[in-house]
Amino acid sequence: MSDFDARRVMMVDTQIRPSDVTKFPIIDAMLSVHRENFVPSDRREAAYMDGNITLGRGRVVLEPRTMAKMLDALDLQNDELVLDIGSGYGYSVAVMAHIAQAVVAVEADEAMAGDAQSTLNDAGVDNVILHNGALTDGVAEHGPYDVIAIQGGVEDIPAAIVEQLKEGGRMAALFMNGALGEMRIGRKIDGHMNWRLSFNASAPVLPGFSAAREFAL
Repeated sequence: MSDFDARRVMMVDTQIRPSDVTKFPIIDAMLSVHRENFVPSDRREAAYMDGNITLGRGRVVLEPRTMAKMLDALDLQNDELVLDIGSGYGYSVAVMAHIAQAVVAVEADEAMAGDAQSTLNDAGVDNVILHNGALTDGVAEHGPYDVIAIQGGVEDIPAAIVEQLKEGGRMAALFMNGALGEMRIGRKIDGHMNWRLSFNASAPVLPGFSAAREFAL
């Protein structure tokens, strides 16, 4: 067993299982995906630490606990199509592709999207479509989606994203209020999102997902 393999097992045993995440598909995915390959080379040593991994420009890889608890709350099934928004270097894509039928991912940063595609190819992940484009646009041509996951903080979610979710579908979003955040799981009912609190977490707000500011004279 390599050093990274040992760290991956330790991550699951010390961060994931103690967070009451016990579903086999999630545990199996997080043990199988080599997280160290989906971060910048200068962050590899930090790949399995407890905390978000900073990618620069307000972007992060969500900490393992947050990712696992989000997937647990979404209750992802193996016949579902997922839209992953803000996929970065592709870690979230690889994990969800291990569980779901297929994942469509959107990443605005061209370099990160290119690196993600190469790493996913090298890992043999073949049930993914990676799209380079604005996060706020989603990827309408492959929708509607059973599940949408947003890999970062939000204050507001563009209507275009909600429109790409199937009626009855689920969405996970980390709503930030200053430094504090709430991961909420929403279900689309009659065209509108109905949200419930799942757990507390924190991440920078993704570009385009800030609330409109009101200015008063």
